This record gives sequence, structure tokens and C-alpha cells, in this order.
Amino acid sequence: MSNRFRRSLHTLLPFLVLLVPAADIAASTITQNASWTIDRAGTSTKYRSVAYGDSIYAGFNGSVTSAAKYAAPTVNAEYLSAQWGADIESVRRTKSGAIAEDVYNNKIVAERSYMQASSTRVVTFEMCGNDGLQARASFKSQTGTCNYNVLAAAETSCKKYVTAAMDYINANAYAGVKLKIISNLHYPGYAVDNVQSTCKDAGTGATVKMQDKFLPALARMNFMMCDVARQKGFQCADNFAQYMGADYDSNGDGRIDAEGLRYVSGESETSYVTRLTTGLRSTIRDANTHFVSSGSSYDYIQSDDTHPTYSGSTVSSGLFGSATGSGAPRYSTINGGKSPIWNQYGHERMGWAVSTYNPATP
Repeated sequence: MSNRFRRSLHTLLPFLVLLVPAADIAASTITQNASWTIDRAGTSTKYRSVAYGDSIYAGFNGSVTSAAKYAAPTVNAEYLSAQWGADIESVRRTKSGAIAEDVYNNKIVAERSYMQASSTRVVTFEMCGNDGLQARASFKSQTGTCNYNVLAAAETSCKKYVTAAMDYINANAYAGVKLKIISNLHYPGYAVDNVQSTCKDAGTGATVKMQDKFLPALARMNFMMCDVARQKGFQCADNFAQYMGADYDSNGDGRIDAEGLRYVSGESETSYVTRLTTGLRSTIRDANTHFVSSGSSYDYIQSDDTHPTYSGSTVSSGLFGSATGSGAPRYSTINGGKSPIWNQYGHERMGWAVSTYNPATP
């Protein structure tokens, strides 16, 4: 590649990316891998944490050549490093725009060697976000009689490949892995979906509020992820609760909103879905305004209204290859299990949610 062409491409790419809506990223998937080691002073012992997924774990930031350095998996690596007093290699094997089937086949299965290394202690994954985004985009474009099958198909595909992924990781990950964990889905564009559809329900002949259709579908997918995790020896980081519920008790029921929305191990799907869509519906808020108190909030979602916000710089990840590097932890100690910015950015919150399940020792 000539220098002149490379310069032209660098100039053009940001404009090309802006022309592609977030929901359409899946139409042009791109591999975005990265490896970053938290290099702690005074130790040479190193363990590995492996993360598989789509653009969420990739740290997608609107670019096809870079991604957030401190995406959720690397944030969790910092917690592991502080807890274990060791270096932690955070390996991200991700594909932005990928649906669950793609993540399963082309990342988890095809790149299983990363979780088979003897240094691996944590394996985490996330998927299904693009299945949901594509189904939502399809539904929003409908006219005439509403076809709900697109939402049902996304749920079915999600369950199939989440289950397959857990089975495959259980069968193939290094025997010394201490933690296997899935991250479930936040609801991007929750406020935007508070409008009527352009299609009409076959039974009533009326349009439907899109939020009323998408929220139950998302709740069923998230319940499935956490419940299958319970059955298969995985933990479940409930990102829906962490993103969509405030960090204080807004409705006076005696529970912090984020805690009230969390999946409860062993509960039924009906109980979980009803709690989110009816009982605690008033406490669900768009993650663009995540309240940490009644008078203070942070923006968890980037301007594309889909991907989490992050702190710090970026690393090469995408068309021109992937970064491999190392650096000192941002915080030499983490008091009380929470970094100073644990609830100020989307990726920081997700990484912290994963960290709450970290084993005491490697």
C-alpha cells in the first residue's frame, strides 16, 4: 500500500463510518482484536483473561481502525491485577457487527486456542446485540400488518448460540479456568423507541408502541442468558440492570433501582419479565442519562446511541491489524472493589459488573 493511498484512506474512513447507522454495522462486519497486558510493578507472574464477542467487547468507537483501550474486558483485567497482585493479559477476540452465530462460529470456536492457554483464568463472552438490532430495524421499517416473527427469530437464534457457546467453552477452555461469565444486553435507544410503529397489529388494527414490543423481547433474551448461565456453571453480569437502573432508590421501594432490576438466580421467566416490563418499568431509564444520585448523572452511551462510552485512549484494532501492548494499571490500588470511575462510563460499569464475580485467587 502506497503512503499516498494510506493517507487518503485514513482521511476518508471517518466519513465513511459516519454514513453507516449503528443498526447497519452487521451488514459490514469487521474483526477488531486486541491484547493489552496490565503490567503491575513488582511481579512477573502473568495470567490471561479471554473475551469473545461483538462490538461491545471490542470497544467500538465509530472507527474501523481503532477501538477503546479500556473496553470492559480490559477494565476487568485491572480489577484482576489489583486483586491477585499479578500481571493480567486481556485478550479480546471480537468482531464488530457480528450476530450470535458469527461470534460463536468465527470467534469462540475458530479461535478457541486463546482460552486453551495454561495461563487462562477467566473466559467471558457477549453476543446477540446485533441479532436484536437487526430485528428492531426490520420491525421499524414495516408497514401494513406487523410481523412479530423477526423479534421471535432473534430470540431463538440468541438462545441457540448462547447455549452452544457455553457448552463449547465448558468443553474446550483450559481446565484451570476459575471464572466463566456472560455479559447480557443493555437496551440502546430506549428513549427513541418510545414511539408508535408504522405497522398495525393484526388483532387490534392499531399501531403499537415499539418500546412495548422490544422491551419484553430483550427481557426474555436477558433472562435466558442468565438462566442458562446458572445451569451451565457460568456467572451472568447483568448489564441491563447496571445501565438502565439508577444507583439510588427512585421509587421508594427500599432498593437501589439497579439492584431491583437484576436477574435473581432461580426465578422464573414470567417473574423476571413481569418485574421489568410492569412492576419496575418506571425505574428503567435510557442509559444516555445514567443517574448515580438524584441530582447527578453520566452518559453511558456514545453518540451513535448504541455503544458504551469509555475513558482513556484507543488502540489499533480493525482494518490495519490489532494492537498488542502493555502498560501500568491506571490505579495502583482499588479500594472497596470499585475504581474511582467505576460508574462514570459505560465500559467502566460493564467491566466492574464482570469483576464482581472475580475469584479471590488465581
